[in-house]
Amino acid sequence: MKQQQRQQQATPRHVDRGSPAGSEEAGDVIDVEQAEAALVEHYPRLVRLAYLVLPPGQSRGRRVLAAHGVVQRTLPRQRSSTRGLGLPAQRAGTDAAIDPGYAFVRLRVLRAALSGRRAVRRPPLFPQVWGLRLFPRSGGADELALDQALSALSGPARAAFVLRDLERLSTPEARRVLEAAGVAHAREALDEAERAATPAGSRDRSLLESPEFDPCALQARPTDLIRRRQHGRAVLAASAAVLVCGALLGMPGDGWGPDGAAAPPYARNAAAEAALDPGKLRVSSATAWKQAARQDFAAWPARGDRIHDKALLRRALAVWARPGAGVQVSATPGTAPGPAAGPAQLLFAGVVDHAVVVLLHDGLRVVRYAEAADGAGQTDGTGAALDFARVDGAAGDAASALVVSRTQGNVRYLTAPWVTSARLLDLVKPDAAGQPVVIGAGGVTSPVPTAQPAEKCTTWPALQAGGRLLTDLGELAPARLTYGRPRRPGEVTGKQAKAAWARTACQLAAVRGQGVRTVNAWQFARQPLPTGAGLAAWLCTRAETWRGAGSRTMAQIQPPAPSGAPYATGSVTAHAEGGTACGPRNPRVLAGVLWKSPAGTWWLLAAGSGQVTSITARGGLHAQAAGRFLAAPATAGDHAELTGRLKTGGRIEALH
Repeated sequence: MKQQQRQQQATPRHVDRGSPAGSEEAGDVIDVEQAEAALVEHYPRLVRLAYLVLPPGQSRGRRVLAAHGVVQRTLPRQRSSTRGLGLPAQRAGTDAAIDPGYAFVRLRVLRAALSGRRAVRRPPLFPQVWGLRLFPRSGGADELALDQALSALSGPARAAFVLRDLERLSTPEARRVLEAAGVAHAREALDEAERAATPAGSRDRSLLESPEFDPCALQARPTDLIRRRQHGRAVLAASAAVLVCGALLGMPGDGWGPDGAAAPPYARNAAAEAALDPGKLRVSSATAWKQAARQDFAAWPARGDRIHDKALLRRALAVWARPGAGVQVSATPGTAPGPAAGPAQLLFAGVVDHAVVVLLHDGLRVVRYAEAADGAGQTDGTGAALDFARVDGAAGDAASALVVSRTQGNVRYLTAPWVTSARLLDLVKPDAAGQPVVIGAGGVTSPVPTAQPAEKCTTWPALQAGGRLLTDLGELAPARLTYGRPRRPGEVTGKQAKAAWARTACQLAAVRGQGVRTVNAWQFARQPLPTGAGLAAWLCTRAETWRGAGSRTMAQIQPPAPSGAPYATGSVTAHAEGGTACGPRNPRVLAGVLWKSPAGTWWLLAAGSGQVTSITARGGLHAQAAGRFLAAPATAGDHAELTGRLKTGGRIEALH
């Protein structure tokens, strides 16, 4: 097993000179914004699908609420991969898969409707209207017969029926979606759906698209009026008891009033009470950072036009301590989304892009609370969001900015008080002049574009704030980009550094949403290519996370760029999760690749950092070279295990 792992670690990848980068394709990733847009656009269609697939045992009214609940809880909390999910491709002449975002959300709806979870069987308290029952309109005899036929099918068979006859997927596409949704016997489910005895019109959408199966077109009827009247006196007595108990067990003083989207409180202690009191929030003065011994988030002043809004701050703290079921909560990997241990520090409170935002810092984490500016959703939590991100140990460069708003492909940053100017740069175009970014009086920048998923990466925005280069990777804290030796990386300012990042920037998509703190690019070698093809640069790119663990290292080769594309993205030859390679603790690396020359011949190339004194290739191809470069003739498909010797006499294996 160990020998097999070493062979996989040192097996070079095929790279055709002039081919595009080996970065992750945009089609493999769905952003939260993309999924949200698909959900909003196709909401009635998704709710109808959930209604048809849910178990028929419950009443029609409860199934309506359950269907809406399933769809409204399908949005992912962070950027999600679609690899292995079996999403069908768009087929000409049909709307079977409107877009990848819709296919992704549809799959999550199917999973939830088929899972049989308690949340599906028991719909949440909201939405509902006291004293009214909501249910779809009644159909005719054909609709009733179809409903009975679907009720007789198993859950997977109902899903297969809907995918085939409502979504109009082909049998192979429907089978892939069912398998991705967790159906163990997708073929049997399709066969069961095919055998179902259904009335005319069931297979051409005419019945499935009728108001009988539309959970968005509802009728309202009163509940049992006589029973409600009989229980009136009991309800009044119970309410009086609750008021008495609330007065005895309530909070000291005058109380705080409504807690917005927060869940009911749990057992309290003094530290927890202090953390929930907006009057005890720590606030730094506007000039405290000038005399602070350490420039970090603790030195940031409180800014924004709502920092004195006690009701807003109370809601933000209460939701932080106990977010309700409707609150959208996200946390970067390795970040605990729990309540604060004591009073936090207020960094910002104000209206930004039609949302009210509160930024708080508890010494280890930054917490962002947001709610709709018009007050919608404050009661049931549907308009509230809570985001957590680790920032422990952040100081100086690492505490230069935070994301305060993210809308429609743009972000706004809240900059540190010591940042006085900022410019927008495009990493892919290092020769282009940057654009000035306005920093308002409250420290909030004008909208800055963020990198968008696309088939071909042609741009990667970055913010230059106070000489530091920052880029948005989907976190509250932007990642800092550096260049140079791992133990003493520098800013991305020189021509060589800018050119290296221009050919590396598009590979940052592979580390989005991973809680990345810094990304350093290090050119550890420049190798003469065989047949006089010029010099190739070998780079090692290492992304460090706030949590320490989970770092990602990539080795890439950047052969001479073709004419007309001076900054073509390099090709990733190896990558590793964790470890110390290319980091300050172990600043050395060895990497290899199969390279096709312009003449059409194949070569095994390998290069090591300055400590490497010899390289040996074993396995399907045998070669050896003194020094830190190896170039040996090869054929397509060759495999080799690369090892090297160090100046200290030690041994190094190739990055895998």
